[in-house]
Order: sequence, then C-alpha cells, then structure tokens
Amino acid sequence: MKFRVIHQKTPSGAHSPYQVVEQSTGKGVGWINRYLDRDYVRRLANTSLYSYANSLLHFVRWWESVHHTGDISKDDLTESTLLDYVRFQSSLQPPPSAPTINDRVACADRAIRNEFPDAPCQAAHGFQQVYLHRRPLGLGRPRFELSRLRVREPKLTIIPLSVDEVARFWSSFRNARDLAIVGLMLMHGLRSAEVMALNRDDALLSEGQLRLLTNFHHHRRR
Repeated sequence: MKFRVIHQKTPSGAHSPYQVVEQSTGKGVGWINRYLDRDYVRRLANTSLYSYANSLLHFVRWWESVHHTGDISKDDLTESTLLDYVRFQSSLQPPPSAPTINDRVACADRAIRNEFPDAPCQAAHGFQQVYLHRRPLGLGRPRFELSRLRVREPKLTIIPLSVDEVARFWSSFRNARDLAIVGLMLMHGLRSAEVMALNRDDALLSEGQLRLLTNFHHHRRR
C-alpha cells in the first residue's frame, strides 16, 4: 500500500483541504483525516494542516510496514507504540533531526488520542519527565503527570549579527519594494505569505493600519 497527501482546492466547510489517501484506491485514511478535519474546524492555518498531514503520512507509512494496513484499532495500540516509531526513525540513514522526530511523534500522539481517547498511555523510561500539572485558576489539587515522549534536542546557540553585518544586510536591497517587504516582516511580525498577499487597498494610511487576509477573514494590525 502507498499513501500520499492530496490537496482539495474546493473542500467543504467541515473538511480539511489536505487529506491523506491510499494512492491506488484514493480511499482516505479515516483516523488521520478526522483529525485534520477537526483542526480545520478549529481554524488552524492551512500551512499547519499541511505540516500535520505530512507528519501523519510518515507515521502511517511506518504503521503499514508493521501492521500491513493504514487503519488503526485500539487493540493494536500498546504503551510502546510511539517508542517503536522513534526507534524506527532513529534507524533511518540519515536519521531525521531531533525536532523533526519530536514533531512527528507529537502529531501522531494527538491524532491517535483524537480517535481513541482511552488509548494506552505512552510510557518510555528516559524519554519523559514527571511534572506537576496545576489546574486552571488554581481549582483543585495539582497532580503529577508524565510529559510527552520526546528525544533530546540539542541546544541552539544564537550568535547575533555584528553592526557591520546588519549594515550590509540593509544595504543589500536595491529598491523600496524589497526594503518595505523586509521591514514589514522584521518590524511588524508579518509572515512572508501575509506580506505578498497585501494589496494597495489594504494599507489604511489614515488610520496607521494594515488589513491582513487570513484563511478565514480580514484582521487589522497597526
């Protein structure tokens, strides 16, 4: 069996534009697509849905190689399901980065729990930590819980740009358009896709605002 992610250009209002299907039959992988539909209804960005779909595509390919089906039943799940998935990824050459492994495992965990809320708790000594979970607003007693199954990620060392490097960066732009694009991203926190989607009418100069188009509606940012 082979699986792939498809993009539906005109999805219905309750279904994610990204779905995971079996390639030869076009049949959707139900448990994955129900999770993607849920997050679509929650109004997650399409970029997030696409990322989740590809993470779950990787998981279901591994699952099929072990169980010879893309479907999951509660009886197939054990406490070591996600640990076995981590071991599989670590055996690949070259192995994925630690953040990639953690993102895939977390996404698979959420999708499985969406389908099976009472699925066995994933437990792996050395991969999890015990922490004190406090109730919202301080109601009720806090309780000890296990963190998600994760591999250790190397710490990043961020080296700031020197004054000369910053000067060379700003002087590298040859026209006002490029300078405006970078300025909006750096100084206003806009994503590149949000900047590229701007039209002249979206600049409300008299109010000092920009009207940004999201997946569902316009919102304004000063």
